[in-house]
This record gives sequence, structure tokens and C-alpha cells, in this order.
Amino acid sequence: MCEVIVVTSGKGGVGKTTLSGMLIQRMCQMGKSPILAVDADANSNLNEVLGVDVEMTLGDVREQIERSEMSKENPIPSGMSKADYAEIMFQRCLNEDDDFDLLVMGRTQGKGCYCYVNGILQAQMQKLLPHYQYMVVDNEAGMEHISRGILPKVDTLILVSDCSRRGVQAAGRIAQLAKECNLNPSTMGLIVNRAPGGKLNAGTLEEIEQEGLNLLGVVPHDDLVYEYDCDGKPTVQLPDDSAVRTALNEIIKKISL
Repeated sequence: MCEVIVVTSGKGGVGKTTLSGMLIQRMCQMGKSPILAVDADANSNLNEVLGVDVEMTLGDVREQIERSEMSKENPIPSGMSKADYAEIMFQRCLNEDDDFDLLVMGRTQGKGCYCYVNGILQAQMQKLLPHYQYMVVDNEAGMEHISRGILPKVDTLILVSDCSRRGVQAAGRIAQLAKECNLNPSTMGLIVNRAPGGKLNAGTLEEIEQEGLNLLGVVPHDDLVYEYDCDGKPTVQLPDDSAVRTALNEIIKKISL
């Protein structure tokens, strides 16, 4: 049975996607495959962390079908239904790597909500779930995917925050929502990212305790991550002895994957 690991945060900009990509890489090194990596964020960039080129997203397929009736050259072959064409194109959205496959939600163009593409993502995850040992979801920041029930199930819920009190409070709200939605993960805990010197001050520790969060570990601030990002290098190429990689490897041991 597939184990679903969801990495999420209460607010954006805390390094959730970077940690998701490095978690996927470490699991591959541990032989935890096959893995389906899911970028469930409309503002997708997990592929950049993993160093994978993505040609098509679920959102792209939705837009292509939406425009097909108005296009002079309809991409849907004559005699084929939209549903059948969509299924073929959805399969092409699955980017295959040596140890993992990557599915990217993407976004629709222009104005409007993401309800339709969220529904597509939900259906595709349910369909693919039986074919993998692990599914690692880089969830969008905030509450929508959890509150809408888009995730097929959650066995491990990893909350990522920066070292601010507001970040921890936002993570606490996600934890509370998970309980209200009866997700019942076997493991739920907090990773505090980008901590100066890998240490938390008393105020942050106090907030973690007040929120009732299980602190899985602390990842230190690392200038090398910033340099890789600026140079367009995949973060998974960080050296083995980097501070971020060392801290995350210790946290993964606690999760007992």
C-alpha cells in the first residue's frame, strides 16, 4: 500500500519546496522507490529543485482542451471525445526519472479559481496511488488542499516553518485543520527551516510549545542554498556535507520512513 507523505506550510517562502525535493532525493538514496513526487502548488517549482525539465502540467492540458473548440486547428482528433483525449494527455504529464516520477499540477491562465485543475489533480493522484510505494506531495502553502479534501490520504504530515513566531502560528493552524478534517496521520511534526546557526530562540520554542507541535528538527540557514538558487542549480546537487542536507538526514531518521 502506498504511503503518502505531505509537506506543507502555513505561509509561503519558508523553504518547503526545497526540503520536499531533498526529502525525495534522500528517499531515493535509501531505496524507497518507486516514488511519485507531486507538485501540488499552482506556482510550481519542485521540478527546479529536483533538476527535472517539465514539458506539460495538468493545468496546461486543461487550457489546451478549453481552447480547442475556438482553435482553427483542433488538437483533439476527429472522433475522439474530450475525456479520452484528456486521459491521454494526463499520462504525458507524468515525468519519469530513474527513481521517481513527477506530476505537476500547474495553473490555469488568466482570471478564475483553481477548482477545476484541483479536481484534476485529485483524480490523477487517486488513479496513480496504487502504482507507487510512496507518494511525496509538495503541497501548496495554506489550507485549501487540506480543507477541500484533495489529498487522497495522509500518512505523514510534515509542517515547515521559518523561525518566526508567525510562521509557527501558521503551521499550528494547519495542524489544527488537519485534526478537524480527520486526516489522522500516523506522524505529524514541525521542521523549522533557515534558523541562524541551527538554533531557536526562547520565543520561538515557547510558541512551538503553545501550539502543541511536535518538533521534528531544525534546519540551519545555509548561504549555499541561496547561491545555488541564484545560479539556477538544482538544490539536490548540494554537497553531501552541506548543513541543510546533514540536518535533514537526521530528521528523516526520526520520521522512520
